[in-house]
Amino acid sequence: MAWVLIVVAGLLEVAMASCLKLSRGFSQFWPSAGFVLFAVASFGLLSLALRSLDVGTAYAVWTGIGAVGTATVGIVAMGDSASPLRIGALALIVIGIVGLNLAGSNAH
Repeated sequence: MAWVLIVVAGLLEVAMASCLKLSRGFSQFWPSAGFVLFAVASFGLLSLALRSLDVGTAYAVWTGIGAVGTATVGIVAMGDSASPLRIGALALIVIGIVGLNLAGSNAH
């Protein structure tokens, strides 16, 4: 269950970052309100997951999901660059997340 919380928290982090971009420096009300809502929800779920997960692994997975998800949203919906180097770097983050999960599952 804790891993589900981490995944959902990571997806909420993607929504939070997207709202931050759309808020235009907190000058737009609804995206700014969305940022606050998604930030509180994401941190809240992370907090709950940390009750049963190692902090280093959980935090790395949470930020990894947020980073890869936000970069993907930027590429697909906001016109960010999709250079091969950028895609390769995102792939390395995913490989790191998988590696941390495998290392964590072997330790228990």
